[in-house]
Amino acid sequence: MQARKALQFAIFAGMLAGTGFAAVAPAKPKLVVAIIIDQFRYDYLTRFRGSYHGGLDQLMNQGADFTNAFYVQTPTVTAVGHSIFMSGAMPAVSGIVGNAWYDRDEKKVVTSVCDWTVHTVGGHQDDAGKQCTDADPASPRRLLVSTVGDELRAAHPDAKVVGISIKARGAILPSGHRAAGAFWFDDATGNFVTSSFYMDQLPSWADAFNSQKLAAKYVDKKWDGFEKWDFHSRVSAEPYAALPASPWGNELIELFAEQAIGGERLGQRGVTDLLTVSFSSNDYVGHRVGPDAPEVRDMAIRADQLLAKLFRLIEQRIGLKNVVVVLSADHGVAPAPGRDEAEKMPGGYLTGSAEKTVQAALGEKFGKAEWLLPGGGGTSLYFDREALENAKTKDGRPVTADEAYRTAGEAILANPQLHVARVYSRTQLENGITGDFVATAAVNGFYPRRSGDLQLVLEPGFIPGTSGTTHFSPYAYDRHVPVLIMGPGIKPGRYNQTIEVNDIAPTLATLLDIQTPSGSAGRALSEILQ
Repeated sequence: MQARKALQFAIFAGMLAGTGFAAVAPAKPKLVVAIIIDQFRYDYLTRFRGSYHGGLDQLMNQGADFTNAFYVQTPTVTAVGHSIFMSGAMPAVSGIVGNAWYDRDEKKVVTSVCDWTVHTVGGHQDDAGKQCTDADPASPRRLLVSTVGDELRAAHPDAKVVGISIKARGAILPSGHRAAGAFWFDDATGNFVTSSFYMDQLPSWADAFNSQKLAAKYVDKKWDGFEKWDFHSRVSAEPYAALPASPWGNELIELFAEQAIGGERLGQRGVTDLLTVSFSSNDYVGHRVGPDAPEVRDMAIRADQLLAKLFRLIEQRIGLKNVVVVLSADHGVAPAPGRDEAEKMPGGYLTGSAEKTVQAALGEKFGKAEWLLPGGGGTSLYFDREALENAKTKDGRPVTADEAYRTAGEAILANPQLHVARVYSRTQLENGITGDFVATAAVNGFYPRRSGDLQLVLEPGFIPGTSGTTHFSPYAYDRHVPVLIMGPGIKPGRYNQTIEVNDIAPTLATLLDIQTPSGSAGRALSEILQ
């Protein structure tokens, strides 16, 4: 009799397992911490590996390390990378086509998050100007898609999402529309501020943090080993404008993140919360000195130590075993042209102007006019459509847009000072172009209502300017970044397959059992999910 009952139980258990009733979903993390280090190439992990003994070391040893994670769009800039990080959406879908662009509806240059329908909370407030800049009030309204945080709150309204950065776009774009708050640094007051999009006044914990006046103390600090760096602002109305380009910018971010975890009780309320943190100062420093400078190495080591400090606080308050941490970067950076020249590598600063070249070519062929609008930043050109409509050929025939694009493109490619490898017109990008990774990146980055009419791809190593370096290209130095994921439900290890940064958002959505963000173009990294 007992044997028969045992057999019946075994059969029943097998039936349950076969129908899925025996499967138990893994426990959800109490907190997800999504970290971006602004301008942090993947090779910073390997080049400086021996100096990491903190948070980066922990992530690489205990987490999943994807060694070949790439962005697959242009431009590779801060706003675009931050929007992709937690949405998985290409600019072609999200509408975030750059840090700034010319808005034809508003008839002015706008940034990715500036929004004069709201006001800044906790900081200075200027009057609306002719442009919409990084110093103006901000919100996520220009982001057309949802983020992981938005979907988390749709599934669990009690969840909290908080974004923190020096830059408004670094705080707003990863945290999304439904965030409890996004907070960034105000150069005028030294405060962390937010927007009336989220709240009418700062929470008490943020006020308490600002009352410490830490920015005023940091301005006079010297950077050990780099004492020539001066963090006093030359602009009296913005006394802390130079502070982001210092180690102390990241220290402020980490301290404010600690305050947010305590003040909002993130991960301590019986529901999964999301904290997004963008360490901005690496980008400010990197632009000035380039990726091979000792300052960049020092900033990377300091980031490793700050992450360790943040992880210790999380361990004390929540327990790291209950927390998923994901770390990436919004873009890489080009080698400094001076170093390229010294090492006989191709590259350099541009000595010509694409805008002037186009003005001259179109003027010679169709007559003088103001053919271009502002806001392209040198590699994305916006044509004045009124000028095009009024243009005539020498025999009096109306000039078509494609004719103007072709004339401009041929002139750009013929000018050796511009070092342009390819020119893609609006017509080509709207119809879709096939080809290699460069063509794919151009299509992924094109949103018709916001993008320019000509997209230029420079030769590798060439950048605008006369000093420092920058990032925007489809080349590996700008798009190869870390992706490190650690926590419950994640299989540690080194993963060498090629992935996209767009894969992070659907992976987190899968881990959290929530809807994939609306514009996601990535896949869930099932190889790391236990």
